[in-house]
Amino acid sequence: MGNETAIHVSSLRKVFKVHRKEPGLWGSVKALVHRRYDNVEAVKGLSFDLARGELVGFLGPNGAGKTTTLKMLSGLLYPSSGEATVLGFTPHKREYPFLRSISLVMGQKNQLWWDLPAWDGFLLNQEIYQLDREKTKKRIDSLAEWLEVKDQLKIQVRKLSLGERMKMELIAALLHEPNIVFLDEPTIGLDVTAQRKIRNFIREYNRDSGATILLTSHYMADIAELCKRVIVIGNGQLLYDGDLTGVIERFSDEKLVGADFPMDGMPPREELERLGTVT
Repeated sequence: MGNETAIHVSSLRKVFKVHRKEPGLWGSVKALVHRRYDNVEAVKGLSFDLARGELVGFLGPNGAGKTTTLKMLSGLLYPSSGEATVLGFTPHKREYPFLRSISLVMGQKNQLWWDLPAWDGFLLNQEIYQLDREKTKKRIDSLAEWLEVKDQLKIQVRKLSLGERMKMELIAALLHEPNIVFLDEPTIGLDVTAQRKIRNFIREYNRDSGATILLTSHYMADIAELCKRVIVIGNGQLLYDGDLTGVIERFSDEKLVGADFPMDGMPPREELERLGTVT
């Protein structure tokens, strides 16, 4: 892994204008005449850098701003202020060389056509990205073999299992060999076996391709097995940026338990210390 910066984020902010309506019929009538809005700040001055080839975990509770950040980095959302560059490009400009260099996979949204075989969707992507047809077929075969779904390529997407569909989504996202991959909850809803296979694929793809990967997940197994570095955000703000050990120490749950014992029934101190810190 080199030290060249792949993703640069500085004081990035995103504010959404949200319509506010009073409850009830009268509130609906008033809203027709005089609409009121609130400003909701989803991302608040976020700053970090990713080097080329890094695989970084991007953590935070629901509503922390993770998906909003990924959408700004992939050019789907325009930032309210601050700076974001990806491979030197400004994402929201959506320049063609930039779009050829990135990919966004969202575990809860499909890009493949539900009623078509995945193979047909891959060929559509080949036309969109203007890829060589023969090279694309070889890459489809290679990725499908890697992910163990060669026998499912000609089956309608809606007839595939959830794990098989996610594997097809990954193939579609990686056909054009992007240098930057944003993975938003790629294992959500999958069983343990499917999660493990997806994790193994992400690890090997990062190692073999050298792609920079920013991964969000609510499954700590994904982060623990794949990421040496973790970025944690909360309420749109950076809370932590460092190694995995540090984030576990900082954010793991701690419980303080008090107990009263009779003088003649006090357990030995060494017995209590097996349960945690004794004060």
